[in-house]
Amino acid sequence: MLLALSAVLTGCSGAGAPERPVESPVARGSAPEQIATPPSPTAPAVSPVAQRLIPARGKYFGVSTLKTPWSPQETDNVAQRAGGRPNLLEYFAKWTEDYRPEAVDATYQQGAVPLLTWEPWGSVAAGTEQPQYALAEISNGRHDAYIRRFAHHVKAHGRPVILRFAHEMNGTWFPWAERRNGNSAGEYVEAWRHVHDIFTEVGVRNVAWQWSPNILRTVEKVRLQPLYPGDRYVDIIGLSGYSKHETRAADVFEPALNEIQAFTGRPVLIAETGARPGDDKALWIADFFTWLRGRPDVIGFVWFERNIEQGGKQDWRFAETAETQNAFRGGLAGLELADAPSGEPMASG
Repeated sequence: MLLALSAVLTGCSGAGAPERPVESPVARGSAPEQIATPPSPTAPAVSPVAQRLIPARGKYFGVSTLKTPWSPQETDNVAQRAGGRPNLLEYFAKWTEDYRPEAVDATYQQGAVPLLTWEPWGSVAAGTEQPQYALAEISNGRHDAYIRRFAHHVKAHGRPVILRFAHEMNGTWFPWAERRNGNSAGEYVEAWRHVHDIFTEVGVRNVAWQWSPNILRTVEKVRLQPLYPGDRYVDIIGLSGYSKHETRAADVFEPALNEIQAFTGRPVLIAETGARPGDDKALWIADFFTWLRGRPDVIGFVWFERNIEQGGKQDWRFAETAETQNAFRGGLAGLELADAPSGEPMASG
């Protein structure tokens, strides 16, 4: 599929911690504010695999649940509640896990595209201070054997994957943040490029790279451009953004997207979203779809369809109540969904 999008971009928080305390934005490793420059009109094209995965028309309706993509029944249940079938499934892998081709196969068998969030840490329980996963440790080669093995397995499998690496880097809740774990300014981009370069050396052709910051709420003074690896290293922009107290989707997403549009014209796939329980949840869901239909640069979204017992810090599910479910069904009914590609393997390099 070829991309036919406007390069104009505008407008939550992650699976690990959708709500974060406000912390001082000027802390260890914070980069100084920079004046953003407009995207270059000669920016490199997205990779061939991204051209296949970025829809020419329609949007991605993605979900992350406790059991996707492993349980087709769970995907069926989401489709029944939503009134439309997801065409993208997101799942997570830590750096203690190898690439699992069966997860990608299961996703395509369910008529969806796989979005793998690849997290460079050992465990959630260890928190933000995990020195063996400091950004400098990634760049200096400590994990090269693991990264190379992972890349070889991805290449051997051949099926297209969106790889969302080290997400929400502008926050403070993961050990790959520049304000945690002994990291310093500039080290995030170095680590990203190092990992990407290994995939290039291995000859991986079936990965579309997604760079996915958090929205600006609580981290408003952390600039995004110094954290951006560059268009040579990124195919798709992601964003985590959840409705906490807002009543309009634009209020959640657009502060970050307005900043991002100044330095890249890559298309946007919202990698995590949901809405906090409350009287305005159904209204926000309805407004989200209205906003999404008016954004040709946003090619889709992933709804974090989990409650507290399933890994959410809140009950983010669109199916929390009959009212919120009806709002979601109504919004999705008015959204043209993209045709998911077949998942045929790509030619290896």
